[in-house]
Amino acid sequence: MRAVFPGSFDPATQGHLAVARRAADMFDEVVMCVMTNPEKTGRLPLPQRLALLAEMTSELANVTVDSSAGRLLVDYCRDVGAGVIVRGVRTQRDLEHEVPVAQMNRRLSGLETLFVPTGPEQAHISSTVIAATTR
Repeated sequence: MRAVFPGSFDPATQGHLAVARRAADMFDEVVMCVMTNPEKTGRLPLPQRLALLAEMTSELANVTVDSSAGRLLVDYCRDVGAGVIVRGVRTQRDLEHEVPVAQMNRRLSGLETLFVPTGPEQAHISSTVIAATTR
């Protein structure tokens, strides 16, 4: 089964890589899809994010990197034949945000979302915080 692991990945973190590794163990193929988050001001241009993700995941043979080109996640998943969405969650706050999104995605498309809790060593890592501290 093909899974899509979406995110802004701006910047990609070791936490993202840990979730990708775990998803790669669970699914035949994992597509890390760089999405645009209108609530975030992008720090890295799309080509740089794609290149960074490709480099970070190069040892994971069943992980590929792509972008959504502005499509809704459910439309992207349908276009690439994905059966599940993978989301990493660090905290209860993440889960509170992600559950309604997962419910809407399921209602729109029938796609299920698998929540992968991060390990304690990555729970404090946030790309939003990293981006803010490197400006």
